[in-house]
Amino acid sequence: MEEHTINIKAHIYMSVAIFFFAIISPVGKIVLDHIHPLTLNTLRLFGAAVCFWITSIFVRETVSKKDLFFLFFAAVFGTMLNQGLFIIGLSKTNPVHSSLMTSMAPLLTLTISAIYLKEKITCSRIAGVLIGALGAAILIFMNKQAGDHPSSIGGDILCLCAQLSYAIYLTFFLKLIKKYNPVTISKWLFSFSFICFFFISFRHIEADHILSLPPDIWIRIFVIAILCTYVTFTLLMSAQKSLNPTVISAYNYFLPLIGAGISVAVGLGTVDCYTVLATALILVGVMFVNK
Repeated sequence: MEEHTINIKAHIYMSVAIFFFAIISPVGKIVLDHIHPLTLNTLRLFGAAVCFWITSIFVRETVSKKDLFFLFFAAVFGTMLNQGLFIIGLSKTNPVHSSLMTSMAPLLTLTISAIYLKEKITCSRIAGVLIGALGAAILIFMNKQAGDHPSSIGGDILCLCAQLSYAIYLTFFLKLIKKYNPVTISKWLFSFSFICFFFISFRHIEADHILSLPPDIWIRIFVIAILCTYVTFTLLMSAQKSLNPTVISAYNYFLPLIGAGISVAVGLGTVDCYTVLATALILVGVMFVNK
């Protein structure tokens, strides 16, 4: 009975985490109408870093100087490029396309793992990668330019590169990720990324006059930094203790559906036959990879 209760909690954690992660696109798109994407990402990184440092008080763990050096480069791919490219890409395309691009992460991770880690590649996995790639290609090149939030090839490619960056992080820094507590890893990743982004985005932060932003925009920034980032990462860590990787990866299927659904519902995006076809191909591709 106790184990059953733990699994139910883990599924609840995953459901909430996936929902929060999926709403980054529609919520972020509204914020990006008021501030520069670099400003938004800097605020997001800062909020998450502060929360993880507070949480780390309860996780007493020391990181060696050598590992701190590697953690910096892990931060470059795991949070800095991943979240930076995604936010910039989101500013150039519509949230429906950016939501769908997040589903490409498992396919890209498998491809890089096969090259770098020499992981076994089955026929179903090869088929999954090819099918998913076809879906992404349709989404990128059959983009729609109409509406207040049109898609763009450049924006879609940046969102795809964000997933590629995260796939590189998961593959090349796998041993480092497993060596330390997830809270320890997260606090250093977000801290290093915030420091780098602050120097890059300083003039944009000044130009955006963030202290003068309307309260509703600050609420959305809070949602992105705390709920969609810190809470999401924390819930994922908790769920991973009870659920196996196959079950967790299955939740990826809901990401584009929730993100795109909310975007369409609030008028930030539209769905045409190409989008439906691309969605189906990407989801089928992920299913084959996780089979």
